Amino acid sequence: MNQFQGRLGRRYVAVIVFVCVCLFLWRGLDFATPIGDSYSATSGGTTSTSPKTVDSFKYIPSTDDWSKAQVFYPVEDMMSPPSGTPKRLPRVQAHSSSSILADDVSAKRKQAVKAKFVKSWEAYKTHAWTKDELQPLSGKGKQSISGWSAQLVDAMDTLWIMDLKDEFRRAVKEVAIIDWSKTGDPKINLFEVTIRYLGGLLAAYELSQEPALLAKATELGDALYATFDTPNRLPSHWLYYEAARKGEQQADTSMSGAAGGSLCLEFTRLSQITGDPKYYDATERIKKFFFRVQNETKIPGLWPHDMNYREETADDSRFNLGAGMDSMYEYLPKMHALLGGLDPEYETMVTTALDAARDNILFRPMTPNEDDILMAGSVTINDGKATMMPEMEHLTCFVGGMYGLAGKLLSRDDYVDLGSRLTNGCVWAYNAFETNIMPENSQLVACDSIDSPCEYDSDKLDKARTKTPPLPDGFVRVRDSRYMLRPEAIESVFYMWRITGDHTWRDAAWRMWEGIVRETETELAFASIEDVRVRASSKADSMETFWMGETLKYFYLIFDDESNINLDEWVFNTEAHPLRRPT
Repeated sequence: MNQFQGRLGRRYVAVIVFVCVCLFLWRGLDFATPIGDSYSATSGGTTSTSPKTVDSFKYIPSTDDWSKAQVFYPVEDMMSPPSGTPKRLPRVQAHSSSSILADDVSAKRKQAVKAKFVKSWEAYKTHAWTKDELQPLSGKGKQSISGWSAQLVDAMDTLWIMDLKDEFRRAVKEVAIIDWSKTGDPKINLFEVTIRYLGGLLAAYELSQEPALLAKATELGDALYATFDTPNRLPSHWLYYEAARKGEQQADTSMSGAAGGSLCLEFTRLSQITGDPKYYDATERIKKFFFRVQNETKIPGLWPHDMNYREETADDSRFNLGAGMDSMYEYLPKMHALLGGLDPEYETMVTTALDAARDNILFRPMTPNEDDILMAGSVTINDGKATMMPEMEHLTCFVGGMYGLAGKLLSRDDYVDLGSRLTNGCVWAYNAFETNIMPENSQLVACDSIDSPCEYDSDKLDKARTKTPPLPDGFVRVRDSRYMLRPEAIESVFYMWRITGDHTWRDAAWRMWEGIVRETETELAFASIEDVRVRASSKADSMETFWMGETLKYFYLIFDDESNINLDEWVFNTEAHPLRRPT
């Protein structure tokens, strides 16, 4: 009996010792460390990857600390964001919060949108967790944008905005251990990674104030900053880590305006938050290039699709506001807001560009009811002669919101009017098709003037048409019949609702919503469709990250109280990630 008790006692002691050791090791792994200590690095730009706790999340620094990397072309005259008290810019929103009694219809619609987001999120969580995208037909995940959980990062701020805080924290736990040094791609898309990852991290941090998110945003910003380590300090479209380590990068000789011009919001906000001017300096150099050549192009005031960032010239002959150029123009009024109106060059660039676009790019389509609507086409210059293509890209539907926002910020009522007509053009296109969804790219007939009466001429329309399936009246052809869950049309409807407070925009949004849900919903989530001209079109096994990052967010905010992401306090990046405006 005594021997048994002795053995039992020794076992108890052994168990207690084992538990104590486990507790010691566990506490050691999660030992709280200040943010500043997370960036200690050894020589050669390699940082310790020991887990630490930042706030309540385990945070693991990336393998490589690019803030310690060698700089081959150092900046001699570092530029900082404008200092001083931000100007009191004109009010953007018609109302800062709901100006009427509780609207049961809008509340129900908001919940309907939220339910579809939850369905999409749960499908991603179940079938593609930590992958870049969910494939909504096969139920698989795929890597498409560097393999750093693009969908998860892109949707974080939507989780917060929709008050899905538990799911938000689940996402932060994964984001806090992302290693930006480990990617399946040999090259990193500077544009896509900036707008989706860096923008998503900054917005989620601004909303939640979770330090781990800022730590990861700063790590990523340091890595992306290496793209600017070139002889003239302008970037290439792609970041190659190995080339960056050897100082072998150069600015591109042919790169779109959007690829270089859609980085300034994110990089500037990172400088404003961290106090490190280097990020602002990087994109300010691109802006200086754009500002210098704006009135020297083949359409003065506008920038051509492709530009030579290495030689800093802009000689291309193609001009548009759609693919390859969209967010470059979009960022001009938004930078004016983010800098508190303290950089007069942005105001000059906005008015010069939007006036030139009005005179050269915008067109009024010929429609059966002679609707007073506008669209944004494209222009090519040959031998000094301009040729207008009256096409309608879904991507260009952002233009209405851009004109509306610029009009409010700059007290230009004419811009607000243009924004309304442009947004109505996209609403009209949605209404025109059997599915209540507009196609990716279509062509119409342009009226002689954007302001003159335009009588419908069916003979002229028939002559312009090619042999295609039956099209809605007013359309000549559909170049690309897909709908890819894009947000641009609902984005502009959101802006016009917030700017005017006119409930007509909410009604238009709901018609668009009903068509999109009916045609794109799958058993698991939502998918791109192949042909908006017919009901129940075949679907593609694709759900881009902007479905949860942008499209559903804009629909939700249209039916939510106007105080949620007030446009007088926030500015959206092109991926709908809200960044706080200075006060």
